[in-house]
Formats: sequence, C-alpha cells, structure tokens
Amino acid sequence: MAGGRAPDSLRPVTEPTADDPRRPAPPGGGPAPVSPAGGSAPSEMEPAPPGGDPVSPDTPGLSAPRAAKTSSPAGDSPSPDRESAVPDERPASREPRDESAQPGGNPVPPDGNPALPPGTPPPPSGPPPSPAGGPATPEDALRFAFGTLTALPVRVTRWDRDAARGGMVCAPVAGAVLGLCAGALGGILLLLGAGPLLAAVAAVALPAALTRGLHLDGLADTADGLGSGKPAEDALRIMKQPDIGPFGVVTLVLLLFAQTAALAELYADGWAHGAAAAAVAAVAARCALTLASRAGVPAARPDGLGAAVAGVVPVRTALTVAAVSTTVCAVAGAVFGPWAAAQTALAVLAGLGAAELLLRHCRSRFGGVTGDVFGALAETAATVALIVLVLG
Repeated sequence: MAGGRAPDSLRPVTEPTADDPRRPAPPGGGPAPVSPAGGSAPSEMEPAPPGGDPVSPDTPGLSAPRAAKTSSPAGDSPSPDRESAVPDERPASREPRDESAQPGGNPVPPDGNPALPPGTPPPPSGPPPSPAGGPATPEDALRFAFGTLTALPVRVTRWDRDAARGGMVCAPVAGAVLGLCAGALGGILLLLGAGPLLAAVAAVALPAALTRGLHLDGLADTADGLGSGKPAEDALRIMKQPDIGPFGVVTLVLLLFAQTAALAELYADGWAHGAAAAAVAAVAARCALTLASRAGVPAARPDGLGAAVAGVVPVRTALTVAAVSTTVCAVAGAVFGPWAAAQTALAVLAGLGAAELLLRHCRSRFGGVTGDVFGALAETAATVALIVLVLG
C-alpha cells in the first residue's frame, strides 16, 4: 500500500450522516471518506473560480457546501470558520427561466400580460360604465331625450342605462317642444295670410327637419321589413339597408298626406286649434316611445338605439308617464270646451293604442324592437291622434 493509503476492500463501511445523507461518514476516528475519483476528501476548500461555484480539487463538479460538511479525519464536526464561509446551498441560477414551462405557473405572452389560468372567464367586453356613476340627474335625462330624439344642438353627457331610462321618461317633454314649435310655425303662417294647407305643410315639415327625418326613415324601413314577408333575420337585414323599398315609399306618402290633411282641416278652424293639435300629436308620438321602452320589451339587435333603450323603463313608470301625458293634453284641450278636452284625451289614448298594436306585431315578426321600430311607433301614434282630433 504505497503512499499510506488502504486498499478499497479494507476500508470500513460507512453510513450516511444526518448532515448530508448523500455522503458517507466514518463511524469515529476511521479513515476519511474517499471521493468518487479515488482520492481522499479534501479537508480544505479550494477558492471558487471566477463566476463559478467552489469545487474540490479531486471531485469535478462537487459544490463547496457538500465538501465543507464532510467530516474531518479525526471525526470532528466541520469547523465553524469553514461553515461561515460556505454560501447558501441554493445558488441562484444563472440561466434564464421559462415561465411557461413551470408546472402550475401562468405563461407570459410576448406582450407582457400574464395569461389567465385555465378555466378563468375572460374579462367582460363592451363599453365601460359611465364615469359619472349613480342615478341620472334630470339634466342627464333631458340631455339624453333631446340629444337622441331631436336634432337640436344638445350634447349627451351620459350614455348608460340610467341616463337612457331618464331620457325615455322625458321623451314626451321633447315631443311637446317639437309640437309647440311646429304648431307655432303653422299659426304664424296662417296669421300672415297663408292658407290652412300651407300652414299644415309647415307644421308637418318642421318636426321632420328638427329630427332630420329620423322617425320617418324608421317608418319606411319598418314598412319594408314587415312588407317583405321574410324571416326575422332577413327582415332586419332589409331594414338596415340604406335604400327605401316600395313598401316604405307608399307608407311614407300615405302617412304624410294623412297628417297634412288633418292639420289643414284643424287650422281651418283657427290657428289655435291647429297649433294645439300639432302639440298633442307630438306628445302622443313620444309617449309611445316611453311605453315601448318598458321592461319586458326586448331588443331585436344587440346594437343601436333600440338596444340602448329597450326595457329600461319600469312598467309602472311607463304607465304613469302615459297617464300624466294624457291628462296634460286633456287640460290643454279644455281651453276649447269640455268636449274638446275629452276628445283630446281620447286622441292620445287612440294613438298609444295603435302604437301598441304595431309594437306587438313587430315583436312577433322581428323578435323585439329596433331604432326603426321606434320611429314607426312615433309616426303611427301622431297620425292616429290627428285623425281622431279631426273626427269631432
């Protein structure tokens, strides 16, 4: 045995220690453990090469912590100085980690946003809620009503369900303003010497101009959709086209003739009768929109004005608005006598009833309401109210 080393067969069998179960330790004062390379375990730790972990001179790749915790030939525990010089047993990895490869970790896409864990629902889509929040104020409601139902220079500051609810409740107010402007224009022309027919044409044309023909366009599109006789999806596609079909043209012509003829006859009775009739018809038209926005009436499309206001008004509120509108119109008609008050109230109720029948038909054909359907309801209610006022 040259060099004082015992053969491998004569070396005592060792058992793992508690410090490092992977390294054999002598039972006491036995010979030092042998490294896998055949040499004895080093008693001193070699300095670490630059940028690497400290290794023993005999054992390639053996880290310093494992070498430092090996028992000395005398069987003593490692020196405290040696232990304090040993770095953490978990050296930081100098290789980049792939987060997407870690089990249980969320992969990070190239855009830097962490991906959602499997089974996590995506964030809700659609527009964010109004920054104002809370219930809509009367100003928000009036802005919504005039900004969406008229072409007046009114800026809509809120576009959410609360503002839409208040706007549709205030729809008769917007109608009253349009009707009074139209009736006043016809009355002024009549006082200036124009005939009842010209006054009636002006009273019909002004609301169309102040709404940019919004309701008349909706009436024509709804007539084309209903007259096509096609299923709901095809009918809605026809209504969305920019052109007007034969059903829309015929409906527009007949309705405008009916409104003009009725107002001409009312203006023939005096400018006040004509002006009051124009205002009553406009209120009935917008009140029909309030009833069509009640809860339970669905939207036929997921977008557009119809989807924004469909079902926003509680049923009790819608009925209250209808009752108040009818009462106010009856009070205005009472200026011309008791019979005129009753006839005015009947005209409003008849207009709302006709609009409700059309609404039910559109719901059965299209599956709900659209912005075009709202326009058709308004024009239908106004025309029927004017016809009832003439019949007296």
